[in-house]
Amino acid sequence: MKAVTETSVKRPDLSVEIAGIKLRNPVMPASGTFGYGEEYAPFLDLEKIGAIVTKGLSLKPKAGNPTPRIAETISGMLNAIGLQNVGIDAFIKHKMPFLRTVNTPIIANFFGNTLEEYGEVAKRLNDIPELAAAELNISCPNVKQGGIVFGTDPRAASEVVALVRKHLQKPLIVKLTPNVTDITVVARAVEEAGADAIACINTITGMSVDIHTRKPRLANRTGGLSGPAIRPIAVRMVHQVVQTVSVPVIGIGGIMRPMDALEFLIVGATAVQVGTANFVDPAAMMTIIEGIEAFCIEEGIDDIHQLIGSLKF
Repeated sequence: MKAVTETSVKRPDLSVEIAGIKLRNPVMPASGTFGYGEEYAPFLDLEKIGAIVTKGLSLKPKAGNPTPRIAETISGMLNAIGLQNVGIDAFIKHKMPFLRTVNTPIIANFFGNTLEEYGEVAKRLNDIPELAAAELNISCPNVKQGGIVFGTDPRAASEVVALVRKHLQKPLIVKLTPNVTDITVVARAVEEAGADAIACINTITGMSVDIHTRKPRLANRTGGLSGPAIRPIAVRMVHQVVQTVSVPVIGIGGIMRPMDALEFLIVGATAVQVGTANFVDPAAMMTIIEGIEAFCIEEGIDDIHQLIGSLKF
């Protein structure tokens, strides 16, 4: 698909709405692959993407895991960054001034190790008027309950979403882990607890070994697999979640090209997030947006909503 350049061609309406947030198009970065937004400003126009999703924020700064913490795979990458970030206070002081200058919805991803931490970060985010929404990462260990990951247990997921909901009046997007037996059970639980939208999927736990040293390629041993390898799994899970919940779903997983994003839209995702592709090409989202537009023109689609959820059997 080629980018549309002819001024005589009527451009399709690519705008969508997620929990009351109006996006000029359905394409945004996945948290952790786009820094805090400013890092990518030299490579693409931040006012042409649908939204900016920040690196995950915690109550206190985090240094992350020891290196090596990234390993390339044949069809993607493994990462065990360990949620390194500046912390909520530094974000407000040093990152928000730039983000305030950008005319694009800002979505802050955040997490905590305990319910109390989740609640406190939610309070701080709620007090930032320029934030359009918050994205809740529940793929984190609950240190007070034996290390269980909040997002793998429906009851724990519901509890953390309900707590955050009490402290956050802004739209709440909940990002789900795929490392579960049935993602629809967790999706239903977080919707009932107050999620305004659901993003899925996060990375899939994987491992790679250097056969010469016979050691794991990551210091953390395991990491999150992302990239094209996981896309069919992500498309399947997004399709399942769309059939289960009534809130909007944001599709994530291995989107490298326009046609990849179109798959997620066709199975019912209202929007998509682009992750690993940003490391390969910092302007990947622009190529994807232009490709979606070109596809719509080729197919005679005037409005992106004619495409969303158009899967046939």
